Amino acid sequence: MTTKIYNQNKSRIFSGFVVFKSNINFLKILFQMKFYYILIVAFFLNTTFAQTTGFSKTENISKTLAFLSSDETKGREPGTPEMEKVMLYLEQIFKDNNIKPYYETYRDKLSNYKKPAYNIVGVIEGSDPILKNEYVVIGAHYDHIGTAENIGGDIIANGANDNAVGSTSVTEIAKYFATAKSNKRSVIFALFTAEEKGLLGSSHLAKRMKKEGVDIYFMFNFEMIGVPMKDKDMLVYMTGIDKSNMAQKMNDYAGQSWVGSIPIESTYGLFKASDNYPFYKEYNIPAHTISTFDFDNYEFYHHVDDEFEKMDINHIQKVINTSISVLEKMINAPTKEIQLGKK
Repeated sequence: MTTKIYNQNKSRIFSGFVVFKSNINFLKILFQMKFYYILIVAFFLNTTFAQTTGFSKTENISKTLAFLSSDETKGREPGTPEMEKVMLYLEQIFKDNNIKPYYETYRDKLSNYKKPAYNIVGVIEGSDPILKNEYVVIGAHYDHIGTAENIGGDIIANGANDNAVGSTSVTEIAKYFATAKSNKRSVIFALFTAEEKGLLGSSHLAKRMKKEGVDIYFMFNFEMIGVPMKDKDMLVYMTGIDKSNMAQKMNDYAGQSWVGSIPIESTYGLFKASDNYPFYKEYNIPAHTISTFDFDNYEFYHHVDDEFEKMDINHIQKVINTSISVLEKMINAPTKEIQLGKK
């Protein structure tokens, strides 16, 4: 091989090596970029998943539930001095999460009760310029019966399952939307008083809002979700399930049949027995309650042993977090897809 040819070949080899090395470096850069891209995408996907399915933590659920059902609140009977502590506690949760009062203050004074009693009502305005004029009400009653039959010197009906757990659920969902700021429609968080006196708090608020012309799309209520049902192929049951397509939509959005029905619901007329009913009555809109109390799984209804320690916190967390992910989709649907008379 001549020197000229050798030099030519050497030059070609060197140039090829440079090109090859450059390609290797380029591929490395591409690989690194792809790797970081995957990490970024995974992070955001994981963040979204955490927000929609794992937001509510057991320690936060326990803190609120333990206070509401403590002896300190003495059974949360409307019009008693202890209810002032309860109202201040609930109001503070709204304040801490920058949830605005729906009215001038969080307190909506009942017009149909003999003693001063108040619903606690907060609101998060929707982000969509048009849909924000439509409202979704998410509610539960925070009152209970005060005292019950004396058993072993205990007369305080703590009402952990009935319905401190429902009120806790509403506050957890309120915290989520206050953090995520993802609701296109405006959401009203209503904690009702005097449910045990005949749905007085929700009746008052539904009539007031109807008179004021508030456009409510649907109402969703929590009642007694403290312990799981036995031998059921669903997580919760819905009252009045055949009156609208809400349960179907909730199952579709969850990708599983987590909402169902039980025969005893219609036997006892439970659709009319909780705070969803006044909104159905006044507005003629989809308004339902979910519950896991099936009359066989919990023996302490209106009993002094309806205590915090008997609550299944992991079960409650599952109901809350499943509700969050589904409610978010329902609230943000472009049309009022949940309707009466559809199944």
